[in-house]
Amino acid sequence: MYPELGFKSKPDDRELEILSLWKKRDVFSRSVSERPAENIFSFYEGPPTVNGMPGIHHVFSRTIKDTICRYKTMRGFRVERKAGWDTHGLPVELAIEKQLGFKHKDEIKTFGVEKFNALCKESVYKNIDREHGWQEVTERMAYWVDMEHPYITCTPDYVESVWWALKQFFNKDLIYKGHKIQPYCPRCETALSSHEVALGYATAKDPSVFIKFKRKNTAEEEFFLAWTTTPWTLLANVALAVHPDVEYVTVINKRKDKADERYVLAEPLLHKLDG
Repeated sequence: MYPELGFKSKPDDRELEILSLWKKRDVFSRSVSERPAENIFSFYEGPPTVNGMPGIHHVFSRTIKDTICRYKTMRGFRVERKAGWDTHGLPVELAIEKQLGFKHKDEIKTFGVEKFNALCKESVYKNIDREHGWQEVTERMAYWVDMEHPYITCTPDYVESVWWALKQFFNKDLIYKGHKIQPYCPRCETALSSHEVALGYATAKDPSVFIKFKRKNTAEEEFFLAWTTTPWTLLANVALAVHPDVEYVTVINKRKDKADERYVLAEPLLHKLDG
């Protein structure tokens, strides 16, 4: 197909020669411009977070996205593929905190929020442009996307566009105030996304205990049995929860040197007393 390449070089060199040929002939841009403007397949890349260098998992996901776009191009669609860079979030801030040796949010305030933000911005742009960074890896894997006109989440025009979109929703009465349970970081003083929670994920063994609660107004040693994985909350306990549709039973614990004890617990949990 490309006789000028010769194919006498190593596989890696062949890839570079093909990439060079595409660039020389402006193949990507022509694959867009030579298709009718009224037959659009719109693609805005879900922007990768550029807090660090790209990894193999980014190559996997981008290969899938590229396959769809190339297929649509072959079907005659005009696929204007806009690149995007996600420059926000705790991963970027944590990288700079680590660089500065900060342990607490107060240190950021003392250092200066404006200076801290400037370092964050400098860091993400460096990850895009540096050797083996996002720009180079994108080109090297032959991922066709418009990186000359990307949307970058820290730029004023992008931030303003988000506010504009929210205003449109507000004007159409599509925004409401509600409540949602969110993981919260007491150190960072902010809510966390699932990805941010995963940054500090670790397998741990949590304590769980069975507690005897003495039943009032009975002469016998009778106790309600309860189980909890948060024993540190016991000091604040004010009530026991029971289920209206669960059968509860009383079990007698025969003791040799002490008075017998009676335990009240849910019947499905009787096996917990084995042994």
